[in-house]
Amino acid sequence: MKSLQEKENSTNHKHCHSVTPTTLRMASTISSPTFLSNTTRTPFSSSSHTQLPRNFFSPSLSLKNVSLSSHFSFKPNNSLVCKVKGSMSETTNNNNVVVEVLDKEDLAVSLAQYVANLSNKFTKQRGAFTVTLSGGSLINYLRKLLEPPYVDTLEWSKWHVFWVDERVVPKTHEDSNYKLAYDGFLSKVPIPPGNVYAINDALSAEGAADDYETCLRHLVKSNVIASSLSGFPKFDLQLLGMGPDGHVASLFPGHPVVEEDKKWVTFIKDSPKPPPERITFTFPVINSSAYAALVVTGAGKADAVHSALRGSENSEKLPAALVSPEDELKWFLDKDAASKL
Repeated sequence: MKSLQEKENSTNHKHCHSVTPTTLRMASTISSPTFLSNTTRTPFSSSSHTQLPRNFFSPSLSLKNVSLSSHFSFKPNNSLVCKVKGSMSETTNNNNVVVEVLDKEDLAVSLAQYVANLSNKFTKQRGAFTVTLSGGSLINYLRKLLEPPYVDTLEWSKWHVFWVDERVVPKTHEDSNYKLAYDGFLSKVPIPPGNVYAINDALSAEGAADDYETCLRHLVKSNVIASSLSGFPKFDLQLLGMGPDGHVASLFPGHPVVEEDKKWVTFIKDSPKPPPERITFTFPVINSSAYAALVVTGAGKADAVHSALRGSENSEKLPAALVSPEDELKWFLDKDAASKL
């Protein structure tokens, strides 16, 4: 088995700066590919609605200022599903929000099915599937994609993989989100190396952020990544985690980059969680995606889950509560993370 460094030397995983000329920074006109907006929604269980414990969900629940009726159901595997369509107050997006609570093993199964369905949808519609990864435990929960039937049937050659955020460290460093994804996922599936877009780890944080944005602009212009009506890149699926403080990507509560609304990719040098230097997608990019999945597990995140899903309208929104993609947001929670809802 080759080491990561040997693999790096023998393959051509793209640094974004290697595929984009500097002049693309000035591109102002972005070609928008045909994108079908009629999407397939995750169905409810056909089983009858079940009365929930009083301390789990109230009959009327405020989810990001969307009023929910008692529209919960149990799936055959005893997972709990809530689905609602509404308008999010933080953005102009109209979308579906799905909250699913499962055991950890069932969560991995459900997440694999969700990703596979979207892969099939977009490879059929656009001939490509653009997906962003994050760090933390997310990669472990993608493990079912490495098993039949998915590993043998998905059109891996049409996947294009990006990072919603990255630590500014060498790709062989233990803190690297790239290394985490490579060791646990990318090295085990036949995605073409040229379709994996790592940051240029030879640059400073600011330089790496600018370089990654230049890469994205090139790929939007060449129709690899779709374009939203607002001009931001429209990834097919953003796979996100959430920290105990409610941060997503490297967008931390109270940090000025949460408010960034012009740049596609920005950087921070003072992350409250080490390592301090990171690059990150901004919220306009995250929320211009078609779909987003928030994969959150563990009792240590229960307070942030509660705040994000049931926080007061007058309280400051956690970054996780600001995630609002154009078509659908799905929360994948284990029972510990959902324990305070």
